[in-house]
Amino acid sequence: TFRSQIGRNWKRYRGGWNAEIHLFNLETLASENISATTDAADELPMWHGASLYFLTDRGPENRMNLWEYNTTTKVFSQLTHYTDYDIHFPSLGPEDIVFEQGGKLFLFNLTSRKAQEVKVSVVTDGLALKPTIQTVGDPQHAFISPDAKRVLVEARGEIFSVPAEDGFVKNLTQSAGVAERYPSWSPDGKYIAYWSDRSGEYELTLRETKSDATERKLTAYGAGFRYKLYWSPDSKKVAFIDKAMRIKIYDVTTNQTVEADHGLRMMHYDLEDFTANWSSDSRWLAFDHDLVNGHRGVFLFDYTNRKLTAVTGGYYTATKPVFDPEGKYLYLLTNQFFQPVYSDIDNTFVYPNSTKIAAISLKKSTPSPLAPKNDVVDVKADDAAESKGKEDKKKKGKEDKKEESKDDKVAKVEIDLDGLESRMVLLPMNPGNYGSLGAMKGKVVYHQMPNTGAEGQSKPLKYFDLEKREQKTFSDQVDWYQIAANENKILIAKDGNLYIIKAEENQSADKALRLSEMQMFVDPREEWKQILVDAWRLERDYFYDPTMHGVNWAAVKDQYLKMLTGALTREEVNYILGEMIGELNASHTYKGGGAEENSKHLSVGYLGIDWQADGASYKVRKIIRGAAWDAEVRSPLDMPGVEIKEGNYILAVNGVKLTTALDPYAAFQGLAGKAVEITYNTTASLTGAKTAVVETLFDESRLRHLAWIEQNRKRVEDATGGAAGYVYVRSTGVDGQNELIRQFNAQMDKKSLIIDERFNNGGQIPDRFIELLNRPPLVFWAIRDGASWPWPPAGNFGPKVMLINGWSGSGGDAFPDYFRKAGLGPLIGARTWGGLIGISGVPGLIDGGGVTVPTFRMYNIDGTWFKEGHGVDPDIAVPEDLTQGAKGVDTQLERGITEIQAQLKTKGFTVPKVPAYEVR
Repeated sequence: TFRSQIGRNWKRYRGGWNAEIHLFNLETLASENISATTDAADELPMWHGASLYFLTDRGPENRMNLWEYNTTTKVFSQLTHYTDYDIHFPSLGPEDIVFEQGGKLFLFNLTSRKAQEVKVSVVTDGLALKPTIQTVGDPQHAFISPDAKRVLVEARGEIFSVPAEDGFVKNLTQSAGVAERYPSWSPDGKYIAYWSDRSGEYELTLRETKSDATERKLTAYGAGFRYKLYWSPDSKKVAFIDKAMRIKIYDVTTNQTVEADHGLRMMHYDLEDFTANWSSDSRWLAFDHDLVNGHRGVFLFDYTNRKLTAVTGGYYTATKPVFDPEGKYLYLLTNQFFQPVYSDIDNTFVYPNSTKIAAISLKKSTPSPLAPKNDVVDVKADDAAESKGKEDKKKKGKEDKKEESKDDKVAKVEIDLDGLESRMVLLPMNPGNYGSLGAMKGKVVYHQMPNTGAEGQSKPLKYFDLEKREQKTFSDQVDWYQIAANENKILIAKDGNLYIIKAEENQSADKALRLSEMQMFVDPREEWKQILVDAWRLERDYFYDPTMHGVNWAAVKDQYLKMLTGALTREEVNYILGEMIGELNASHTYKGGGAEENSKHLSVGYLGIDWQADGASYKVRKIIRGAAWDAEVRSPLDMPGVEIKEGNYILAVNGVKLTTALDPYAAFQGLAGKAVEITYNTTASLTGAKTAVVETLFDESRLRHLAWIEQNRKRVEDATGGAAGYVYVRSTGVDGQNELIRQFNAQMDKKSLIIDERFNNGGQIPDRFIELLNRPPLVFWAIRDGASWPWPPAGNFGPKVMLINGWSGSGGDAFPDYFRKAGLGPLIGARTWGGLIGISGVPGLIDGGGVTVPTFRMYNIDGTWFKEGHGVDPDIAVPEDLTQGAKGVDTQLERGITEIQAQLKTKGFTVPKVPAYEVR
């Protein structure tokens, strides 16, 4: 087999990637595909006499079971019939096959054709299962106390209280097997709120800050994930957004939840980035979310009257609103600066760094913060008037105090809701990229991010002084920040550490919080159960299809919790996670990371050559070379001044003899990217040998890739007499985008193009790729001397074909699908992977591991789904031909050449002649 779904966590898969078993004669080079009659996966063939044993899910159980193929009678036989779990890891012995199924080992006897469980007893100290006290790192979220004396830190599912300077680090939750997330301190300092899954779902939980406090579950929301918590200044209400994009407010005093608004198309990273900000009187909540036109808009929710008001109309994107603590203004970010940046390669352009900071007067009577200033001379009143004025002032002061006591000493924030956006002014600051906003009395706080396209810029935390109307810096390098409720201190994150700085100009982050003292009790079995259930919940809550593809998802949880009881290591937990999410029969279901044991490894240096064993020695069979213009990487043996030739023997590396007793790369362990001395000769003898010093490559895959592209390009050029260009697109990510631009621009003058997207591993949605390939000529421009040119100038107007195969997936499915829909030409080759249920991120697991969840699926403009798990069928089917491949013939490329030559005869494009000049 030369493809495999093993490790891809995709059960019942029927797409173009599926493994096929080929019988190949090493002498005659003849091949036979015994899997040609099924679209199921045939994996891991094991030869025993005339029988070929293998795993396949072609049976009615839709599970990987053991089958036999008789090479004499050509008859298939099903040997096992498991329905609950798939078979994995089969291994053939003289008379038996051992395999794993459902976390157990079985021995299948080839004579009796029966499987028997193998009872395994492993003597182990169970070290990986022992509960231990561990130091935790990788803080997920943090929240500074109102007085800035302590910081709440979420790490590994626990919440810690870390002192700003003196005192002890305390684990507040101490809950092995329970996850607490998003801690938030109430402004009065009395409470800590967070989400806890102790009940089986993430519910809002409250803990008093006094030392003997216990937590109290406030809600019973049930299924669903919720994000950061935003306390009102009076410490009575908490705002948040949930996975369903509902913006809610929970009232601690009444135990009621109010839905303020909801988003439209917010994925996990949008939800994680969501912010809400309360007015100082706890009446108004400001936030932003996405709009129908794709922009974002700012909204105000009046909690007293339960009324929602749109602050901005959506003509421009507006985000991150925050109230002025004095109740005068609302600050926000708005993308309304337009300055194009043009490409060096063609006439395309983008609009980066478009954000400005704005302020809106909440009352019509409140002057703009940028209103003209005017110095006024104070006129001294006469003594009698001055005495009466003081009495009036004293009397008014007493009345004001009475009012303040009635209203808890917090002034009401009055807002004239009509015409809010018309009162917006842009602060006099350069446009750029800005992170979240904050506000202090007389200051707008902002996080200045590096401009798009800029390298190595800092990320300072700054503020705009409204009185002096100038920008100042709190700290030069900040990754994240939070202002304490008292506005005197700021919590910042920098290079993985947390610091508290004064809310004053030019502060340095010198003394990090003592995160290394955060310790917790880790019970692996309890933690693993929480991890599996959490992964199960994430799939349940974020999967694009609420019916889970018809799978009984509750039963799946019970099924794999049962398997989890046998897990002995975190690696085995990941294996079980993969099996569980694979039940969804969807693409892009991956797992990984977590508290696994990491093995040490040495880097290996490469020479960019093909090796050949000759007796006890190795020699250079071939030096890998790309095109002459591929200067980005070359073989160290192909550099100027190096005289090692193809056919020379490599006898030693740094004086250590090189023999076929070991793999040749063994001599290059730990030598990646380093200068090495190569001893070489035209014979296998050290007599007369020479030496050369070269610098090894860290990796030679890019070199080999470029050499393969150039080989194909030359074949197309030679076969078509230069009439056709060849463009290889390895992905729809940045690397594939770069390859498309690099190769297309160099060959867009060709009469036709062969676009090769075989082995394309996806990335972005490739609509821009299609736009580039589908630019028809609008006009031509004539000049007196020289050649006319077309517009658009970057385009190829001739016929095109595309090569596809089963390794092309995700964006590599969309690319040929869009190519066909755009009518650009025929698809040639084999059916693609068939995976266009995409991923957009979900919360991580508590120990740093994670699973992916397919959150959105592509469907067509006629209202039908893209064929997930099937793939894009070719217009001209050309299966991989192993016999021709062994002879060095690429049958799919050759068919592409034949087709493009035929199209050139009927669909070729001819540049129109310049019209006769007019008499004007």
